Amino acid sequence: MWKVAMSEEVGKALQSVVERVNQAAARRPKTLPAVPPRLVAVSKTKPPEMVVEAYRQGQRNFGENYVNELVDKASDPLILESCPEIKWHFIGHLQKNNVNKLLGVPNLFLVETVDSAKLADRVNSSWQRIRGASTQRLKVMVQINTSGEQSKHGLPPEETVNTVKHIVSQCSALHFSGLMTIGRYGYNLTLGPNPDFQMLLSRRQEVCDSLKLPLEEVELSMGMSTDFEHAIEVGSTNVRVGSIIFGNREYPNTPSPEKTSKVVSEEAAKKMQHLTVSEH
Repeated sequence: MWKVAMSEEVGKALQSVVERVNQAAARRPKTLPAVPPRLVAVSKTKPPEMVVEAYRQGQRNFGENYVNELVDKASDPLILESCPEIKWHFIGHLQKNNVNKLLGVPNLFLVETVDSAKLADRVNSSWQRIRGASTQRLKVMVQINTSGEQSKHGLPPEETVNTVKHIVSQCSALHFSGLMTIGRYGYNLTLGPNPDFQMLLSRRQEVCDSLKLPLEEVELSMGMSTDFEHAIEVGSTNVRVGSIIFGNREYPNTPSPEKTSKVVSEEAAKKMQHLTVSEH
């Protein structure tokens, strides 16, 4: 009974989010690159069965915040057998001593949280060893701390261009895919566009101007459960959505910023459905 109920709930919730993603993309100004947004289903603290159910409903990209949880989940026999085309995104803080463990994950698709040239070097050398004779490069994003909060990881915005240049010129085993931010929780959209998203957009422009890259080749990973529609409307190509697909997360004892922001989540999500972006 539990499986049937879970199956229906995950299926309906995923379908609803996919529809909202598509509708938000349709509202994007034509001046933005026409890159279809990628939905990353964030499955942290959720059982493998839920991942498999979302996969059965057509979802392919999944995200995890903790290396050990990703290693366990990606190596789970049920997922390996049922989800051959799964694409794992690592979206949490990556410490250098966990790089080897992370890069050994089956079906690792994208590391979204490279936040220094030193970490990029470590990931690069580790991937060179792990891939062996293969020439496949590992996709990475550079994480920017757009809100300047000490509690957030990420590169200071002014170091973006130099760090990307370093990856492109010095890390031959890596493929620079774009920029990522978490941003401030609970931003009130009645005050105008989210400044964290605007900051990421402007840093992408700087990167593209400096490295002569087309805008559409530099992705923007921004937007989560409470603000993904607004993020897509202003240019996000990669949104990370968890609780509104899989239900609220159960944390043992440790409070998290995400958990404490749940009070405003639903209200913010409702506002988001009515928000439209005007072209300037």
